[in-house]
Amino acid sequence: MTSETMSWTEVGQLSEIPVQGARCIKMGETTIALFRTIQNEVFAIEDKCPHKKGPLSQGIVHDNCVTCPLHNWVISLETGTAQGADEGSTLTFSTRIENGIVSIALSAPKEVAA
Repeated sequence: MTSETMSWTEVGQLSEIPVQGARCIKMGETTIALFRTIQNEVFAIEDKCPHKKGPLSQGIVHDNCVTCPLHNWVISLETGTAQGADEGSTLTFSTRIENGIVSIALSAPKEVAA
């Protein structure tokens, strides 16, 4: 599915997401964490570490990763995969920013490596 044919859902203003921080939204049973990097990029991933389901939104954002607050696993915000020797992944969602408004594609999460 290309960016032009995706179904986008507006989830708020870029200014509502703290730089190097996160904001959560609920979509049905899924909590999605929206992360904003120091470069003002926004990434959306399920707010659940693949290790022990820790709340990634409460972790430390650095580079394009977040460190889980429970056991210090580092998760890529781009791919949702654990970094280093750790294994596992969490769902990621495509994002876009237009005129300061953040949207995510909810209908089809990005595939994550097993």
